[in-house]
Amino acid sequence: MLGQVLDTLFPRTCAGCGDGPWPFCEECRLGLEVLAPPWCARCGRPWPLPVSSCPDCPPALASARAAFVFTGPARRAIHRLKYRGWRGVGAALAAAMVLGGPLPHTDVITWVPLARRRLAERGYDQARLLAREAGRQLERPVTGLLRRRVSTAPQAKRSGAERRTALQGAFEAGRRTVPERVLLVDDVLTTGATAAACAEALQVAGAREVHLLAAARSFAGSAYTRAGPRPGLWLPGDILR
Repeated sequence: MLGQVLDTLFPRTCAGCGDGPWPFCEECRLGLEVLAPPWCARCGRPWPLPVSSCPDCPPALASARAAFVFTGPARRAIHRLKYRGWRGVGAALAAAMVLGGPLPHTDVITWVPLARRRLAERGYDQARLLAREAGRQLERPVTGLLRRRVSTAPQAKRSGAERRTALQGAFEAGRRTVPERVLLVDDVLTTGATAAACAEALQVAGAREVHLLAAARSFAGSAYTRAGPRPGLWLPGDILR
């Protein structure tokens, strides 16, 4: 009821441009670059022909998937979620994440936790919000399994090797044991160093398989195959409300 009242007082607008209809106006919808086959079966990176694995597969992860390329409307939507307090964007992105293709069976959903300072600055954890929305739509349990042992500096300008070095031992499981199959949620997949560090911490606590699900994937200037918009990605009804 509160959500309906807020939507009436402050109508939600396009997450991509901020002006058109929710969740994405037609122009932004056409600008979304959807990740789809042919791709690497393990990490979901587009390739001219299907492959079982590739050099970009993040270590320690059984699989990885992302809904969009981190550019254009998807990038702007994630920035609104992370930096401008548009929490409702999480529901729209999570819908795309779970509708993008069949996901592996997992026992629980968790997320890559923010550092305490960033959590205090933003007031919420965008990865946790995505995980909770994905769990609601998939009807799977969601719980926090990880915590940061150290607060790392921003990783955006670091190479993959530098990220892996900086993130060694940065995470630990908050429980002595965790379920065997875990779905790890994050907002953006870049080199996979953060997700790999989380997966290693979960494996130390007993996880056998850790799968990653992200809203978008950044290719950091490397070439990729444009998959283009996928018709029918957005379904009408309560899933986007």
